[in-house]
Amino acid sequence: MKTYQDRILILGATGKTGSRITQRLKTAGLPVRLGSRGANPPFDWEDQSTWEAALDGVAAVYISYQPDLAVPGAVETIQAFTDLAVKSGVGKLVLLSGRGEAEAEQAERVIQNSGVDWTILRCSWFFQNFSEAHFLEPILQGDVALPVGNIAEPFVDVEDIAEIAVQALTRPGHSGQLYELTGPRALTFAEAVDEIARGTGRDIRFVAVPPDAYREALEQAQLPAELINLVLYLFTTVLDGRNTLVTDGVQRALGRPARDFSDYVRRTADTGVWANEG
Repeated sequence: MKTYQDRILILGATGKTGSRITQRLKTAGLPVRLGSRGANPPFDWEDQSTWEAALDGVAAVYISYQPDLAVPGAVETIQAFTDLAVKSGVGKLVLLSGRGEAEAEQAERVIQNSGVDWTILRCSWFFQNFSEAHFLEPILQGDVALPVGNIAEPFVDVEDIAEIAVQALTRPGHSGQLYELTGPRALTFAEAVDEIARGTGRDIRFVAVPPDAYREALEQAQLPAELINLVLYLFTTVLDGRNTLVTDGVQRALGRPARDFSDYVRRTADTGVWANEG
């Protein structure tokens, strides 16, 4: 029978959560398999022929679906992967999910009904979206224009998510738990950008723009149509106030409060990633 000391597969191993989880597991001396297209063996969500080799000898899996559980076909893909994982002998599944997404909740039910041990991490938007992805370039340019108004989001630190995921993958006490993970306070995007401006000593402006204008800008940037649709869905549907409530998920999982956005701003500003060299 496999134990949690056997190999752990991290899907999305090069992403924000997956890379941090992988590093923590390696530091702890635990056997890790990277689940990414560039890994050996490779893993590709869009190529089911890669799944079996990636699952061989694996006891636990961290599931981060790309690009998002809200895209068409995601739930069916999660179902197919889960069925194969269980058949392969995986005994623990940890799913990264999103708050306020009906499709994500359908994927959660797939994991909950898998017949094996599970933990679900239902997360707010990440702090690190401001420094490692979507919003970094506009911040560097000093002009952040997004199709969202005065809606507050309790952004969560990816470091907290990774810490919880590692515990769920390797320790007892998290079985059958659905952790809704937020930071300790909700911020509007304007407030978040203002904190970054003050933390960097830079003039960074936030502007709310109509969704149609944002779509046009993304089309001019030649982003794929499916990605544009996903981004607009997340901004116009998920960010409607439904997720403003702060939860105690991090406290429940780790026995300590969630990290605050201001702490993230301080340590990220120290890295220089937000420095405008223009």
